[in-house]
Amino acid sequence: MDLVPYRTLGIDCGITNPKVEAPTLLIMGEKDYALSFPGNADYIKSDKLKHIVPDLEIVFVEEGNHFVHEKLPEEVNELMISFLNKHGN
Repeated sequence: MDLVPYRTLGIDCGITNPKVEAPTLLIMGEKDYALSFPGNADYIKSDKLKHIVPDLEIVFVEEGNHFVHEKLPEEVNELMISFLNKHGN
């Protein structure tokens, strides 16, 4: 079986210097299957994302999986509200 690349990898959006300027919260479950792909966990847990998203806060929810927002909605809501309160006007 041939591996098929992700469907949008070949699309040129014309973005030459991608950078997210807004404060950003990434909530991931420690049990997310995406972390098991080679290199993903190291990349996400390193500071390499800060090159593209300088004001990035990453929270790993210990019992969360890929659908952490469905499995633990109260915890995710608390994290989001806290983040918004910290960065709100």
